[in-house]
Amino acid sequence: MPYFKTSQEWLDHSVALLEARPSSTRVTTRYSIKPVKPRKQTTTSSGDESSTAPSGPRAPRGSLVLKTYDPVSGVTLKYRTTKAAEVTRLMSAALGRLGKAMAGIQDVPEETMQDADAVETPQGEQTPQQVATGGGAGGGGGKKKKKGKK
Repeated sequence: MPYFKTSQEWLDHSVALLEARPSSTRVTTRYSIKPVKPRKQTTTSSGDESSTAPSGPRAPRGSLVLKTYDPVSGVTLKYRTTKAAEVTRLMSAALGRLGKAMAGIQDVPEETMQDADAVETPQGEQTPQQVATGGGAGGGGGKKKKKGKK
């Protein structure tokens, strides 16, 4: 089965598959770390072996494979990545969203909060910000910070 090129594409198709068959579809993850094979040392065109530049040891590379499978229809959706930042994002956000779809919980749209400035107050009343500063007549009194010795 071919792999998807982007994680968002895999996620969208997986959510659609889970919504269509939530009881039989399974999401699996596999994370593996493989040691890096040492590269062969190359020599320069002069053939002088002392001029080879061995590179330092490289860190092992991990890869995450996500698979959504429905045995009833035979559909398999796969995505593979080696990017650490993407692994973190997929494990937390994407699998949480897929878990909700598996459980049959609908995505609830988040409510947006209005800014305090956008809320209109009747004339004559003070906003909570004005009350806290003493009715809008602010005085910037207070002690100043002492400068350190040079």
